[in-house]
Amino acid sequence: MRDFTLKMYEFLLDILAANGYNFQTVEAFVLSPLSKVVIIRHDIDKMPLNALEFAKLERSKEIYSTYYFRIVPDSFVPSIIREISAIGHNIGYHYEDMDLSKGDIDKAYLSFKKNLEKLRKIAPVKTICMHGSPLSKYDNRRLWDKYDYREEEIICEPYLDIDFNKVLYLTDTGRRWDSNEVSIRDKVNSAYNFQIKSTDQLINLIRENQLPDQIMINTHPQRWNDNIFYWTRELLAQNIKNQVKKIIVKHNN
Repeated sequence: MRDFTLKMYEFLLDILAANGYNFQTVEAFVLSPLSKVVIIRHDIDKMPLNALEFAKLERSKEIYSTYYFRIVPDSFVPSIIREISAIGHNIGYHYEDMDLSKGDIDKAYLSFKKNLEKLRKIAPVKTICMHGSPLSKYDNRRLWDKYDYREEEIICEPYLDIDFNKVLYLTDTGRRWDSNEVSIRDKVNSAYNFQIKSTDQLINLIRENQLPDQIMINTHPQRWNDNIFYWTRELLAQNIKNQVKKIIVKHNN
């Protein structure tokens, strides 16, 4: 089975369930964490129709997750956000206001509040998660050096509020699951160091009970396509991006 297809994602969900994992949204985990659980998070950078396909698939299995939408047109499509929320999933704000405001922290906070309210007119929002553009010099999390998102009735920012020494963080950044060498900002401080290059390898580790009981899985649905044309296009584009990001990571280190 080709990796990074909707069929492969469905297989991954089935293997997790068969091996005793429960599923929680970010909000549900923060409020009442289960002992053996996968917290599923989706960063919708673009191609929101792919996110809708993910949402429908998960709903068919009575799995509910959190979908983080950017405010830019490539991501922010109110009808899709509304439909994903209506079938039971949580919606979050994938914020990038430090980037949009070119590092002006006060302007960024005003932007954050404005964009959060815009999203909340479509669906309830209780959690946020930063967008980490690899080419931007601004880290959007620096907004919270001065301000407090809890004042906006936000209960969680995963990068800041989840202990990833206890929760294994897995992200498909770079079309792989061990993305540190190609990830600029989508990374966490963690005691775990699994080398997982494919979803097949990830599935084998789950079957062999090699992973911890609490896991957060972050996907970017635009990377997952059954259509061979879009799948190949994403593969080629990601390979080029990975080479550029490797250079940036080495330079930053």
